[in-house]
Amino acid sequence: MPFDSRLFLSSCSTLPGVYQMLDRDGAVLYVGKARDLKARLSSYFVKTVAAPKTRALVARIHDIQTTVTASETEALLLEQALIKSLHPPYNILMRDDKTYPYIKITTADEFPRVAFHRGQRRPGARYFGPFPGATGVRETLNTLEKVFRLRNCRDSFFHNRTRPCLQYEIRRCTGPCVGLVSTDEYAVQVRMAADFLEGRDRAVTDELTAQMEQASQALEFERAAALRDQIAGIRAVQQKQYVDTAGGDVDVVAIAIRHGMAVIAVLMIRQGKMLGIRNWQPDTRGEEDGQVVLSAFLAHHYLQPDDAGLPDEVILQDQADGSEALAEAVRQQQGKRLRLAHRVRGERRRWLMMAQQNAEQTLLSRLANRENIDARYAALDELLGKPLQPRRIECFDISHTGGEKAVASCVVFGSDGALKSDYRRFNVSPPVGGDDYAAMEEAVRRRYARLRRDTGKLPGLLLIDGGKGQVSRVAAVLEELGFADEPVLLGIAKGPSRKAGLEVLCRPDGVQLTPDADNPALHLLQQVRDEAHRFAITGHRARRGKARSQSSLEDIPGVGAARRRALLNHFGGLQPLRNASAEEISRVAGISPALALSIYDWLHA
Repeated sequence: MPFDSRLFLSSCSTLPGVYQMLDRDGAVLYVGKARDLKARLSSYFVKTVAAPKTRALVARIHDIQTTVTASETEALLLEQALIKSLHPPYNILMRDDKTYPYIKITTADEFPRVAFHRGQRRPGARYFGPFPGATGVRETLNTLEKVFRLRNCRDSFFHNRTRPCLQYEIRRCTGPCVGLVSTDEYAVQVRMAADFLEGRDRAVTDELTAQMEQASQALEFERAAALRDQIAGIRAVQQKQYVDTAGGDVDVVAIAIRHGMAVIAVLMIRQGKMLGIRNWQPDTRGEEDGQVVLSAFLAHHYLQPDDAGLPDEVILQDQADGSEALAEAVRQQQGKRLRLAHRVRGERRRWLMMAQQNAEQTLLSRLANRENIDARYAALDELLGKPLQPRRIECFDISHTGGEKAVASCVVFGSDGALKSDYRRFNVSPPVGGDDYAAMEEAVRRRYARLRRDTGKLPGLLLIDGGKGQVSRVAAVLEELGFADEPVLLGIAKGPSRKAGLEVLCRPDGVQLTPDADNPALHLLQQVRDEAHRFAITGHRARRGKARSQSSLEDIPGVGAARRRALLNHFGGLQPLRNASAEEISRVAGISPALALSIYDWLHA
């Protein structure tokens, strides 16, 4: 079956990460990295691909696996590690470390030059690196020139100037060639640049922050703004690259499970280096208990270790059932102590979040698989007792907080899965706040009155997140609008135990359907319902959030005036703070790792 790029891209993540293109036999053809996975992968499947090599690569693709990372820097490092270990035929392979690029500062010169360097290192200069690729070097050099204004010109050019060049005019050099800066002043900038390159960026930013505050007090607002932007530039480049760890062998295991399907992601770290993430899809037989699935996987995986060998530690989302027994069994069979941890903080928690993201993303991709969707629609036809025509499902859900700012969502699924371009949201205002029946009635009336007026597409199935009360109100609206016979109307309500897999399907005539937990039709309806729920919550949060001030740091628990000022001075504004990781936030004076994580979670809620 040919690779369906359109279906794959419909559920592809927009986060930074690494992708591996596989052929029919599962061999890796190409490894790449992207700041936005979906945007990058979309470029391979346009009709106007000119490069013959790219066309040949795309013709051989049978599957694509993605690994989400916390930043583009981590994606770059992981990409290089995978290329060096897998040697994909369509990659330009990096050679050994001596050919990696460096940044060179010519300390033997009276006015040192900062430059790109590749090759043998010689006396009379300091070298910083190696960097994973030339792009990273050039981006860092660009920042050094803007922040520290060091010269980048060759000596032959430098010694023959009689007036400043363009670099000086655009404020990327201090003009040492014509005596516009003293040796001592220039040496200070060289020292700060070296500190920055060696990771002592806190001292550098403290110094720049002090300069910014002095400029502000002196009413030099333009200079203060420029320093603020320079500090933000440093933060963007000097990210802590925690793909390279302090050593040790660790596995980080995360599970995503829903709609009768499970994906287990294992992030593997060996000898302090991340090797990548491997995914397993166990046969759950409709099992929705993550503990049961995870415990079965751990026993199978660690009592029969793969080529990567047993790690020293396994990090889990939650404590697994029988973890002590598993550790003892491994000790007896393998002669090695295996530590299983689940309450982790700091760097280990970031690894766990990365594994969780990848498990969720892989699950979404596999749920969107065409063969899987076709099987679920066939099961839905059997459940309804007739073919669903057209193969189009629309589902409504309501989200509000205490009746405030209620939002109704309408999500649409077709033969290829989610049709996100057809999604709609409705800001609803029922007469009584919190009246979900009236809110649902308003949303459905607005949606289908418009379809009746504009002769839009009707679904084959209208799914309501609710029980017989909501279904009866919606049925009355449809009859009023002249849709008495179409579409098919169903409500999906959680059963008495409120557990997934035990939902009850409500028809307008009062008949209730209770499909088995492993029924593919139920899995499809659960997937559609969950997507409607997610879309409604997102819309409600956005609507509620519009009332908040832009200076929303005031609402974060534990962040007072002094800490707000420190955060804004450190990052130069609210938007750079939103883009920062928890690790970067924790590097602000007075912000503990726990508080940094709380700030990060609050800003991304």
